[in-house]
Order: sequence, then C-alpha cells, then structure tokens
Amino acid sequence: MQLISPVTEIKNIGGEREKLLASLNIHTVGNLVEYFPRDYDDRTDVLTVAELKAGDTATFTARIAANTEVMRAKRLVIAKTLLTDGTGNIEAVWYNQPYMKNTLKQGQLYLFTGKISEKFNRLQVESPEFEPLKPNGEPVSGGRIVPIYTTTKKLSQKILRQLIRSVLDEVTPQLSEFIPERIRRKYKLCERSFAINNIHFPQDDESFFMARRRLVFEELFLLQTKLLQLKGNIREKPASLAVKNLDYRPLLNQFSFNLTTAQKRTVDEICNDFKSGLCMNRLIQGDVGCGKTAVAMIAAYICIKNGAQAALMAPTDVLAMQHYKGFSEVFEALGIKCSLLTSALKKKEKQAVYLALENGETDIVIGTHALIQDAVSFKNLGLVITDEQHRFGVKQREILTEKGVGVHALVMTATPIPRTLALILYGDLDISVIDELPPGRQEIATYAMHTSYYPKIYGFIRREAEAGRQVYIICPMIEENEKMQLKAVTEYAAELKDGALSGLRVELLHGKMTNDEKQSIMSEFAEGNIDVLVSTTVIEVGINVPNATVMVIENADRFGLSALHQLRGRVGRGSAKSYCILVSDTKGKTALERLKIMCATNDGFVISEKDLTLRGPGDFFGTRQHGLPEMKIANLYKDIDILKEVQQASIELYRRDPELIMSENEPLRRKITEIFESGSEKICL
Repeated sequence: MQLISPVTEIKNIGGEREKLLASLNIHTVGNLVEYFPRDYDDRTDVLTVAELKAGDTATFTARIAANTEVMRAKRLVIAKTLLTDGTGNIEAVWYNQPYMKNTLKQGQLYLFTGKISEKFNRLQVESPEFEPLKPNGEPVSGGRIVPIYTTTKKLSQKILRQLIRSVLDEVTPQLSEFIPERIRRKYKLCERSFAINNIHFPQDDESFFMARRRLVFEELFLLQTKLLQLKGNIREKPASLAVKNLDYRPLLNQFSFNLTTAQKRTVDEICNDFKSGLCMNRLIQGDVGCGKTAVAMIAAYICIKNGAQAALMAPTDVLAMQHYKGFSEVFEALGIKCSLLTSALKKKEKQAVYLALENGETDIVIGTHALIQDAVSFKNLGLVITDEQHRFGVKQREILTEKGVGVHALVMTATPIPRTLALILYGDLDISVIDELPPGRQEIATYAMHTSYYPKIYGFIRREAEAGRQVYIICPMIEENEKMQLKAVTEYAAELKDGALSGLRVELLHGKMTNDEKQSIMSEFAEGNIDVLVSTTVIEVGINVPNATVMVIENADRFGLSALHQLRGRVGRGSAKSYCILVSDTKGKTALERLKIMCATNDGFVISEKDLTLRGPGDFFGTRQHGLPEMKIANLYKDIDILKEVQQASIELYRRDPELIMSENEPLRRKITEIFESGSEKICL
C-alpha cells in the first residue's frame, strides 16, 4: 500500500465507506493519514465503577454481566445490558442500535467511555464508546489520549480511528522528510513520521506538542515558500534614487491637519527605507479615514524633491480621479506637476500625458491599469504607489515598477488584515500599520434591526434625504433566489422608488452594468444628484462621498465581518453624524455574533481579528481568490510565533536557492509541485 493508493485498498473499506470518506475529502491513503484530529479526549484516567459519578464523562473497564436485551418503545429500539467490575454495577443503554445484542459478548471485558447519569437510583451510561481489551488487558486505542475527528453520519469516531491506526502501522516508513535538515535542526522540528503518528495517537502531552509544532510549521512553510517563488521579488535590490533631502515640511504646511502619531511613525519607516539605499517594498495598512493618502503624498513629495517621478495606481477611474483631485490641490501649489491617466481619456489626451512623462514634465501621474500599458514610459521613475493592493495582482505591480530601475514601491490597503494573514499574503513586503484615526473623527452609529422595523428605517432614510444627506442601501445579490430569500436588488430598487421612498431620487447599481454605466452612476451619486443608491457590493472600496450619512445593509447575516466593516466605511466621511443599519432576521449563532461585534466597535483591526477567528483564512477577505488552501492544522490566529519562524526560514531559503535546485532542497521542490501545481490548489497572485 502506498500513500497515493486509493482508500479502497484499505481493508474494510467498500463502496459505502469510500463515499463517506470522499465527503470528508479523503480519497487516498495519504489523505487519510493527513486527516488530523480536531480535538482530543484524555482517557488515561481509567476508573472503577465504584468511582463513577453522575454528570461526569468517564472511562472505565467492566464485563458484560448479562445478555443484552432489545426492547421497542414507540419509535425507539432500546438495547440494554448490565456492566460490572466487582466494585459495582452500571447499566449501559444504546438507542436504535439493535445489533448490540450480537456485538457485546457476555463475560467479555471491555473499555467504556461515556457520559454517566443516574436513572431510577441506578447509574447509567448512554451510548458509550467501547472496545474489547486485549488478552493482556490493554485496550487497542482507549485508555490514552484519544483523537476526535470531524466526521460524518454513518462513519463513527471509532471506525475512523481504527482505519487511521491500521494504515499508520503500514505506511509510517513512507512518511519521508522534505523540509531541509538545516531548517529542521535550526528550528528544532521533530521527524515527520513521529509528528504524524503523535498527532493522531499522542504518547503523552509533550509528544503531542512536538508533533503539532512540526506539522503547523510544515504547512505554513510549504505555503510561504510557494508564495515567495510566485512573487519572486524579495531579493534586496539597490535603489537608483539617492535620497538626500528628507525635508517634507513645505508639504505639511499645505495640510489643514496635523499628522497623528501613527502617521508620523509610518513616515519615519518610509524615510528609513529611503536612507537605506535599497528599494523600499512597504505595505501601509490602515482603517478607513486613518490618513494613508497623506502619508503617500509625503513619500511622493520626497521622491520628487530628490529628482525622481512618482506614479500612483488605483483600481478604478473613479478612485483615480478622486486621488488626482486630492494630490493636485496640494501639489500644484508647490509647483509640482500632476497628470491623470485612465482608459476614459481620449487618444489625444493620452498622447499628451505619455509625452509629459517621457520628457519629465510630469512629476507624478495618477491613473488606473492604463499606467502599465506599453505606451507608458518615464524619464526617471523613482516611486510606485498602489492603492487598494488586494485589487491588483503582484505581477501588475511589478510591471509598473519595471518601468524604472531600482524603483521604490509603496502599497496601501484600507482592508485591515490580521498581522498573521498579512505575513502570508504580503510576505515580500515590510508592513506599516496606521492604527490611529485623526482626532475629532466621529464613530459611525451601528444598529442591527429586524425587518419588522422597515417603516422606521424608511422614515429615517427619508428624513436624512430631505435634510440634504445621501444614503446607500446594499443588497447581497442581483436576482431573486427563493430558496435563500434574499433581496433582489433590481426588484427592490423599483419597489422603493414607487413605494416607501417615492419622491426621492433612487438609482440602481450592480455588477452586470457596463463599466461606463457604473462610472456614470457613481459620479452622479458623488455629485449629489442621487438621494438613495441601491446597490450590490460593487460600490468601490475607498470611494469618498462625504455627504453620504446612512448605510443600510440588507440580509447583513450573509456578509462576513470584514465585508460589513468595509461597506460601513462608505459613510462617516464628512462632518455630519453617520449611521449603519444592519437588517437581518437571522437566528444563527455565528451570524448574530457578527452583528453584535459590528454594533460594539468601529475598530477595523479588532473586527479583522474576530473575522479570522470566526470564519478562518479561506473565506477571509476573499482570500480564496488567491487560491490559499484551507489550513489542515495551522491556526493563523494562535500560531503567530510559529508563523514568524516560518517567515524567516522561507526568506532565508529563497535567497539561498529561489528555484530549489540544490540537492538538499529537491524533496521540498517535489512536495510543493505535488501540492500546489499538480493538485487542486492553485494560487493566483
């Protein structure tokens, strides 16, 4: 039997069990041995019957004292027998398992584990797990730390344990190493065969912790090494721009505000990058309104004053135009020439921008993907700024930086990401966090409301609109789905326009519109010509409409925490008090917890940590679009210390052997190919 063998080669696995295992994504012997427990039950303390107490879950040994009786009561089939060990008696009961009559043998000694209760002044154990003892009195898998797996109906814990135990005995010699010995030795990792065996059936607590640490390290190490290979740009590169003048005080004089402590710290980190003589490769993380753009302006100003050009790339025309207006207002007063380059420009206008960039007349260009076209060339590009980094692929960022030599790169995101996940997604970047909002910024009042409150919600929307404010109403899908009973944005907008919000200027926005149609609607909303915008989630991250004060999110239980927070961030951008109303009739525990958290805090970093805990990395902020695999054992929320070690180990390995062509790294290269290239996992950066 090989690790790649189908599970049908395992004894006692027929067609039905094959299907049950397939539902757990277990198709091969290797899948089975790497199907790790979700929890453990400590059965090392084996009691006598006399020591059992009602209310406890306990493990004990006892003999079958009498034949098992099977009775019928209404729709139940009850199997009942008496257990004894010389210190006392206890009754065992199983429901709808009549086969117990032939399974349990009178006089046989078994090991039982179950919840103890007291019925009619007699101790009883209901549906206990059990196994016969060996001739020497030892259990097969009980009486020790026992694994608990995520399983499915008709595939019991006992059967799954037995299957894994039998397979491990045979394939353990095939559990070969692929982490280079140098790394295993440096980070004190146990052998892989030891780890796999002790994650399933730990010899003791110490063996379990050693096994888990090894397997968490292994899982994160494989992923991080592959990501570094895909990114391919972490090697230190000398910067062509010699930054000698770091005085940005003239720019500060143009601002109508003072920098926060977090902004100052981030600017200092950028200045240190400039002084290092190496290319800056930095990510700025910050919540909505924290002042990332002001920091980007300072970085661009420093580069321009040292004789280089800068470029800022935004994901949409609307965002690019928004940045262009903001930069122009500040930079033009200082004699710095700004240009805008988007696909919406006419050919003649584009040609003028191309020429100005090539001859150095333009100091900073702000645009969309149009910046990475072949026709764009710079006289002396020194800095590339990417806004909303998660909307671009790494390769797109590289294309822009490669339009210069030794270019500094600064990327920004308003999506607060837990540091653990940021280390994985942006392992090639230094990370700055702006975790402080400017003074005086109002929190957005957030309320979770039942649909029975619609009359009050619509009345409030009307009052805000009549006061000159604007409103977003977000629906999770476009077309009606009767099964999920979600609001269809097209029908809902029409209903509101003709009914509850009649007389107000209500417009519709959704993803099936053309880009021109979407841009037109967003521009109209930004200019104040629309009172209520009914939309799907296509409203742009970062779009700035200070007059919008109300965000209503329909079926809010259908969104993750961080998605809700991003949507909420579309309001609260002006001086007026802003509100977010989460509409949901859900009774689901996790969904209710999300809504409660949203009402309790406006802190995006707190929310992002909660979201990662509740939903896991696979769903977090659409990380599935990157093809990040589900973690089998690593917990990005708890394993930060191991992740930091992995980050260090992966970068050291990559710098030494990026293509993994050294003989010592050959097993690792094969393993990465097996998992990420020939298998189902595809990482798209």
